[in-house]
Amino acid sequence: MTAAARAAVAGGMTRWANPSSPHAEGRAARAALEEARARIAAAHGWTGEVILTSGASEALALALNRSVANHLVHTTVEHDAVLRAVVESYHLNVDANGLLGPENLDFHLQRAVRPDALLCIQWANSETGVKQPLAAIAEAAHAAGHLLLVDAAQMPACLADEVSPHADLIALSAHKHGGPPGIGALLVRDLATLNPTGGQERGYRPGTENLPGALGWAAALGEPEPVAQWAVLRARLDDAITRSGGEVVAAASPRHPAIGSYRMPGVAATTQLIRFDLAGIAVSAGSACSSGSLKPSHVLAAMGWSEAASREVIRISFGRDTTGADVERAIAAWRDIARATRKFAA
Repeated sequence: MTAAARAAVAGGMTRWANPSSPHAEGRAARAALEEARARIAAAHGWTGEVILTSGASEALALALNRSVANHLVHTTVEHDAVLRAVVESYHLNVDANGLLGPENLDFHLQRAVRPDALLCIQWANSETGVKQPLAAIAEAAHAAGHLLLVDAAQMPACLADEVSPHADLIALSAHKHGGPPGIGALLVRDLATLNPTGGQERGYRPGTENLPGALGWAAALGEPEPVAQWAVLRARLDDAITRSGGEVVAAASPRHPAIGSYRMPGVAATTQLIRFDLAGIAVSAGSACSSGSLKPSHVLAAMGWSEAASREVIRISFGRDTTGADVERAIAAWRDIARATRKFAA
């Protein structure tokens, strides 16, 4: 969490009133909440509604379960939060690069899926970083009479122009971008596309609003993320791992500048995690929400990876404070782990 976000949360904690209360303190809290909401919308270039939630997972569940759409459609590489929220849906396959091809999309949306569906797509995959061609997807979806829900939990606000002009609904998360945990949002272009449930947040989410969280998120959005620097660092990491005998997952695809997945042949991901941790470097296997699971990655399986190979893949991501020196330490640790394991195997 950024320093500005921490300060804003601390300040919000001193406001005792419920933003839904009618008294003077409650009205003041409401004014602060609405100002934060407006700042969150503006930072993402959004002119529609902003429903504050506990995070992207809840935002996705709200959209998927309360949409007026008659059918749900998503790719086979969506986040576990989508798979958990959906009971019955139509799956769209991706290619070996993790991408949804336009020809595959057109066929399925126009011929195999009935009208009035909600199509859910990640802006960037949380495991591989692969970015889908959202402009083309939105054009095809809207031409077929469908709504588009974008899981943009990984998206820096400065890249919102890749999503906001094309989506009908967008799920966001604060803590991935320097904000506090426990706050997110569902951006909604037209509230008529959702069925209300009553309560707060314009009747779409009951419960006391998280004013400190909203204030912290709004403050964090005032400090842009170093996207250009991330791209340089990830390119350096990609090159070094490839030269060291590793494999970059979906190397040919457009990817999130701060997320990469890498295979170390012959070394289990669990072993890599332990060894990196001993070196003071935090990595994961799969997305953070499922990295504690022993199940093989459904994302890599959907891309055609064997279970054995997918169990040798780790995920490395960068934060606001990641430096070139940090990446060099990760590269050195990668090479040490690979060398030690090969020596042991020999």
